[in-house]
Amino acid sequence: MEYHQQGVRVGPSSHGRGVFSLRSFAVHEIVGQVQGTVIDDAEYESDYCMEIGDHSALEPAPPFRYLNHSCRPNCALIEMQVEYEDGTGGPELWLKVERDIAPGEQMTIDYAWPVAHATPCSCGCHNCRKWIVAADA
Repeated sequence: MEYHQQGVRVGPSSHGRGVFSLRSFAVHEIVGQVQGTVIDDAEYESDYCMEIGDHSALEPAPPFRYLNHSCRPNCALIEMQVEYEDGTGGPELWLKVERDIAPGEQMTIDYAWPVAHATPCSCGCHNCRKWIVAADA
């Protein structure tokens, strides 16, 4: 499925589904906001959830729900605190490009899980840590 506004598509990957670029992306470019349902429960876990704020999780919607892990990712999640004119706001997650991406390339992030949640990694990059875990763990 293609998401033209973000310039990406969701398609088959070696780990189920993945997010692939429809166009070139330059380093530091913002791809789009990671939207979904905010769960106000510090203990919430799922296969896709992303931490947001101090005690919440974001259950992401497609397309960014399908971002796969790499020990050498080409993207990163950035959290921004926003405030709107109507008084609403809070933390938001956005996908930012960390190195240039060619059309058709899979877009990846480093899950950087804590040691307690580490699982074997098969990302296949040259300097794979062999575990999906934070680099400094």
